[in-house]
Amino acid sequence: MKLNKIDEHMWEIPKEGKMNVPGLLFSSDKLIEKVKQDNSIQQVKNVACLKGIVGHSLAMADAHVGYGFCIGGVAAFDVNEGIISPGGVGYDINCSVRMLKTNIPVDVFMKKQKEAVDALFRIVPTGAGKRGAMTVEKAELMEVMGKGARWMVDKGYGKKDDYIYTESEGKLEGDPAEVSELALRRGHTQLGSLGSGNHFVEVQAVEKIFDPAVAKVFGIDNDNFITLMIHCGSRGMGHQVASDFIRSMEKKYGFANLPDRELINAPITSGIGQKYVKAMNAAANFAFANKQLITHNIREEFSKLFGDYDVGVLYDICHNIAKFEKHKIDGSVKEVCVHRKGATRSFGPGRKELPEKYQGVGQPVLIPGSMGTSSYLLVG
Repeated sequence: MKLNKIDEHMWEIPKEGKMNVPGLLFSSDKLIEKVKQDNSIQQVKNVACLKGIVGHSLAMADAHVGYGFCIGGVAAFDVNEGIISPGGVGYDINCSVRMLKTNIPVDVFMKKQKEAVDALFRIVPTGAGKRGAMTVEKAELMEVMGKGARWMVDKGYGKKDDYIYTESEGKLEGDPAEVSELALRRGHTQLGSLGSGNHFVEVQAVEKIFDPAVAKVFGIDNDNFITLMIHCGSRGMGHQVASDFIRSMEKKYGFANLPDRELINAPITSGIGQKYVKAMNAAANFAFANKQLITHNIREEFSKLFGDYDVGVLYDICHNIAKFEKHKIDGSVKEVCVHRKGATRSFGPGRKELPEKYQGVGQPVLIPGSMGTSSYLLVG
């Protein structure tokens, strides 16, 4: 498979066959050898064949095989001519990472490390199908899917800054009426839970600050304090929404003209496409609320354990989502639908989507470690 090395960290997959755009991978000499070992590059090429794609079919540095899109796959589609694909969003809709900052000194935490870890296991249920910390009836669940993190804060589970420092302020324009009864049944017991797979709550110690000025804006101006990262999503609710719309899109449009059946899609402007956007956003709001409840429960438990310390949201960033955004493409600003599968925004300074406090420096970018390697707080 042909790859052209553009520079130290960029590789182009030339446009060929039915590809509408070239592919572009961000990787190092070491990582690219790992990427070549599975079907990720072919998945990047397959996405490049989809109708209405603009720019490039992209893959991030940790690209590996996923459903339809590779994990780490990103693609933007023209809002009038393009498609929307559940495989480009993922089954765990708005699976995302939230970083909490604290003023709890590392040595204070370490004195009660075991108690803290035991408490986290007790208050944040884990595992496939497990009940969450909160069960809601259908009427309340519909409200959660309409309001996202704000619903939790309005009910006393958190504070305004928690959603202010969340991507899209913890709420997308969704329509819970487009979510199936089965998805509702799967989700109503799961708020406040992690699920399984690679989801986690991680307690961290700040090891090194590379840019003190930016770190100070983010509230990380002391390397003696602990932070936390939370990684989870929309649980069975989001999984069912994906399953429902993959089935309905395949029934209406088929897959005969697709390079991969897993890339089932619908035109963005179609009835099914619009219904999926509304259901996806409703599931995303469920995920925002889920992480907000986990945050509140951690804050409450740490207050009991450690006393009067602050635990605040630094940022909550989405992956497994499709969003309508304006970007400069081929010299002009264009509105596109950006699919990010296991990938996130990395906006620089000045983007209006960012919290006002961060607009001068750029967006926090959260990179979790993998069972022993460091986690990172970066800036767009």
